[in-house]
Amino acid sequence: MKILHTADIHIGVENYGKIDPETRTSTRLSDFLRSFDEIVSFAIQETVDLVIIAGDAYKSRNPSQTHQREFAKRISKLSTNNIPVFILIGNHDSPNIPGPATALEIFPTLDVEKVTIGDQLSNYDISTKSGPIQIVSVPWIRKGDLSDSKISTTQTIEEINEEIQKIIIYRISELVDSLDPKLPAILVGHLSTESAITSSEKSMMLSKDYLIPTQNLALPKLDYVALGHIHRHQQLNQNPRVVYSGSIERIDFGEENDTKGFCLLEIDPTKSWGQREVEFQFIPVNSRKFKTIKVEIDNQDLEPTQTILDEITRHEIKDSIIQLIIEMSASQSKNVFDNEIRKALSEAYLIAAVKRNIRAETQPRLDTNFSDNISPIEVLKEYLNHRDLDDTKKNAIIDKGYDLINQINEES
Repeated sequence: MKILHTADIHIGVENYGKIDPETRTSTRLSDFLRSFDEIVSFAIQETVDLVIIAGDAYKSRNPSQTHQREFAKRISKLSTNNIPVFILIGNHDSPNIPGPATALEIFPTLDVEKVTIGDQLSNYDISTKSGPIQIVSVPWIRKGDLSDSKISTTQTIEEINEEIQKIIIYRISELVDSLDPKLPAILVGHLSTESAITSSEKSMMLSKDYLIPTQNLALPKLDYVALGHIHRHQQLNQNPRVVYSGSIERIDFGEENDTKGFCLLEIDPTKSWGQREVEFQFIPVNSRKFKTIKVEIDNQDLEPTQTILDEITRHEIKDSIIQLIIEMSASQSKNVFDNEIRKALSEAYLIAAVKRNIRAETQPRLDTNFSDNISPIEVLKEYLNHRDLDDTKKNAIIDKGYDLINQINEES
């Protein structure tokens, strides 16, 4: 039984995009749809038994009609190819308050074949061409979803998160205990774990999300734990495997070094707990590249623009989203020409920024020990020897110094 696990598709993200004159939509929509198409095509070509989307199909809980149409096209393509799809509700898919429908509810409303929406903390039985599989569904939980709990409006965020965490852990345990041991089982969750690392290398302990300990997910009756919400692909446990598939496209420069893709799991339903996994792999997609180029200009650099151009040639910029960061002194800034830099970056998909970080300059100090009878001209010459000036400018300044001294002598 082959299972494809993806998450955080985020159709609707428009960061670092432009308006396509033909479609009147952001060009970044094409990026996200292209990566999603890779996943759909792979699923069909490999005739997978089940596709799991572990939350955040959209960027917004109120996606545009265009975004809904494009997402539905691809889900329909899987369905018509006899591939069941389980779509979990993520935080971006959920309304702020209980009651309003989510955009994903259109699938069960229209009774779209082979599409199941995981909108409840519950167990779901899914039929595949290789047999049945059980899914423990853990959608994004809001405070309002737990109206029967002891959560109070007077509690702090930390207290609320702690209460939600306890409730989720208890209910997951109940749901897993009720599973049929003869059938394969997967937990699908859109949540944060205390051991996950974000793309900015920060522990999730810094977040305001509730956190579920990995050990409360990695339960022995499960064959796999498919997670969404954290955009970096990572594996948190081996048996059962607990995995964030990561998002399918880079959102910003914080994800510049992330490899984007999806997970493919193969299990043998005839085996028992802990032995069903046959194969697992992470498969990258051709996501849009982000590239940060950093250049530090030395105070003595006579051709700072050329130094920047030389550094640009060392990077693959074609079709990438680029930010260029230049560290320089204020005196060098006037010698850096943006038009030449932008011309060198013309093959980029988008120039997100050309940042000039101006560092403070310290006044040069002369190390020479002068005697009391040294002339002002000799002091000036020594000073100029510590400055980055050509001989013509130095001689001109010295001549001006002689003129000023002579003028003062004449007036006195």
